[in-house]
Amino acid sequence: MSAKQPQLESMSLDDLWALHERITGILSARIKAEKHELEKRLAILNRGMDVTVSAGEPRSVGEKPRRKYPRVLPKYRNPQTSETWSGRGKRPRWLVAAMKSGHKIEEFRINENSASRARQRA
Repeated sequence: MSAKQPQLESMSLDDLWALHERITGILSARIKAEKHELEKRLAILNRGMDVTVSAGEPRSVGEKPRRKYPRVLPKYRNPQTSETWSGRGKRPRWLVAAMKSGHKIEEFRINENSASRARQRA
């Protein structure tokens, strides 16, 4: 490395600039070749995947589509705001607060008659 340094120091500005342009050209050509190789490899890898996108996510070739779940009717209703909860997942804040204040969850249950009417409408 030290053998090259004195030669570069002794070169004229025009010679250094010409060397710079040669190095830049070589680097550019190598980067293009490397990019082309990577794109070819990526194209080969993508052939093994199903390129069609359904519901925003790509699927593998053998993967089944996600099944549709039935609509879940609400089981609990907040009497103050008429917000509902199906009984699935995390309890809503209004129900947690009501239970902390001494209410029971059954007080907020929607009766079966109105639930069956809602099913008939749906």
